Amino acid sequence: MGSPKDETYGQGILDAIRPFVEKMIAEKANAKTIRMHLNNLWLLGGEIIRDVSSNGDHVIPPIKKLEAAVDSEGGPMCRHLDTEKEQESFDATCRMLNGFLGKRRQGTANKEVHRIPHPRRVRKR
Repeated sequence: MGSPKDETYGQGILDAIRPFVEKMIAEKANAKTIRMHLNNLWLLGGEIIRDVSSNGDHVIPPIKKLEAAVDSEGGPMCRHLDTEKEQESFDATCRMLNGFLGKRRQGTANKEVHRIPHPRRVRKR
């Protein structure tokens, strides 16, 4: 079980991804597709919270950590995924989220957003 800080941080992550999920629902995406993306988003949130908790990064806003975790290649290596196919599905969700977040940032054109670099781990092939 996470600490109260982790739970609060997790709520911030949920608040940040909610518009992405609502957009999929509004676009009438297939229920199975939405479920797959929700599962992947759950894993992404867990990886972010684990990282934040391990490094004491609770002061960094959840949206900033979320933006730093995803990019045009996908997301971080997820320790809960066993196969390359599962990691590819996870990366596809992360790429979609990255595109969504990028469009939202463009909607706030004059607000500067600083990306927090994250080390891309080498994927096992």
